[in-house]
Formats: sequence, structure tokens, C-alpha cells
Amino acid sequence: MAHDRPSGTSFGFGPAEGDLDFAFHVADNGVATLRLDRPAVLNAITLRIYAQLRDLFAALRFDDRVKAVVLTGSGDAFCSGGDVHEIIGALLDADVKTHLEFCRMTGDTVRNMCLLDKPIVAAVNGMAAGAGAVLALASDLRVVSTTARFAFLFSKVGLTGADMGAAFLLPRIVGTGRAAELLLFGDTIDAATAERYGLANRIVAPDDVLPTATAWAERLAAGPTMALGMTKRMLLNEANMDIGSALEAEAQAQALLMMADDHRAFYEAFKAKHRPTFTGR
Repeated sequence: MAHDRPSGTSFGFGPAEGDLDFAFHVADNGVATLRLDRPAVLNAITLRIYAQLRDLFAALRFDDRVKAVVLTGSGDAFCSGGDVHEIIGALLDADVKTHLEFCRMTGDTVRNMCLLDKPIVAAVNGMAAGAGAVLALASDLRVVSTTARFAFLFSKVGLTGADMGAAFLLPRIVGTGRAAELLLFGDTIDAATAERYGLANRIVAPDDVLPTATAWAERLAAGPTMALGMTKRMLLNEANMDIGSALEAEAQAQALLMMADDHRAFYEAFKAKHRPTFTGR
């Protein structure tokens, strides 16, 4: 699938322009579904798609329609990583500045996913390799098909395994030892191994991956979304705090949420003996 690169930049690292190169839909219940849609190449990512993902995840912070996001792929793959011809081939003879701009753009995609104060559920329906594995990793929850596989294969192509935040995120999910194994060898692991390592939150049959991930997202979207957003933020922020700083940060965060409308809604519903209706305020 060929695309004209945005004007003003030779490689398309600037703001994304034009229609999205993937499927994106927001349901009335606040669940947004983002489906990478290049099944012929296992949903490989182009430079333009990177820019679009980066900008979309940034924009979703200010989109009040969206309460939770489901990220998946078309066909039999989640995402096979960067497009070999449109990225590796195109950049191979570029200078250092261009390579750095590209790597910063891919990192900004992950940064915007992590900073999005709305939960992201990855429906890993098949192979998640390279950048695809990191997109799943940067999601908050991972529902994985029994047929799915993961490969942090950067070292297999002569690159550092520390790419797109993998060396920051992966040890926090699977531990430093497992992360070293996955990033140094770059080997492919199956769904059962991913679950054993802690990378998969749930393994389900292939036909149940998207429905399960969507059900999780719907449950989150119907919850106290401001509280969930704060939880996601604190999980990220506290990674580099000492215990004293973490406890003080949690005290401040909790004090704010105790004054929120959703907390009062819980109390009023508890008194009336019915389920609370949360507004995200």
C-alpha cells in the first residue's frame, strides 16, 4: 500500500494529514476500536501510520467521547512491526538526524499511549512482532489468542532490543530476567509462554479475542473513568519513586478523587442499595 508522504518533510515525521490508514470507530458506550488494517503484510506499520498513531493517541486525551480503547489487527496478525520496505528500505541510507527523528517518532507513539489517561486493551489476535509487540506492551491490558505469538526481535535484525520503550516497559511486566531473555535473544514465544511470563493477562480462543477485549473495555468505560485514569497515571509515575514519594503522591491523588462526583455517586448508591452510575467527574 503506497502513500504520498505529507508535505514539508521528506519522510513523514511531521503531523499526520489526510484520512487514517487504519480503521477507527467510537461506539456510543465510549469504547474506541482501533484496528490496524494491512492484513496482506500482517498489519506492518508505515511511516505515515506511525505519525497517525502518534497524533491520534495524543488527541484522544482531549476526546470526551472516548472512555477506553481497544487496539487490534485485521486478519490473522496483530502487527508484524515496521514495514521492511517502506521503513527499513527507505531509511537505510538516511543520515543520523533522519534516523533519530524516526526513532523519536516511534517513541512518541508509545509515550502518548502511556500518557493517555484512558485504559487501552490490546486484543492480540495473532503475531505481535517488533513494534507490534511493543504496541501490545504499551497497552494496559492484553487479551491474547491461543494462536498468538510475541517476538521482540530487534536484536535479530542487528538493532538494540531497547526500542520504543521496550527496555523500560518490559521489565516492569515480566521482570528483568525475562526481559533480558526476550530482548537479547529476540526469540518468538507462544501465547502460553507469554501468559506464564506475565505478558498476557488472559488467553482465549481466537474467535473470543476481540469480544473479550471489547467486553473489558466496555466494563472500564462504564466505570469511574477519572479514577481509572488516575490509577494508570500513578502506575507509570511511581515506577521511579522511593516509597516516601510514592505514598505522598498517592495521598494527594486519593484526596482529589475523594472529592470527585464519582466517589459521592458510590456513597449515594450504597445508601440507596443500588449500583452507582459514574460520570467520570
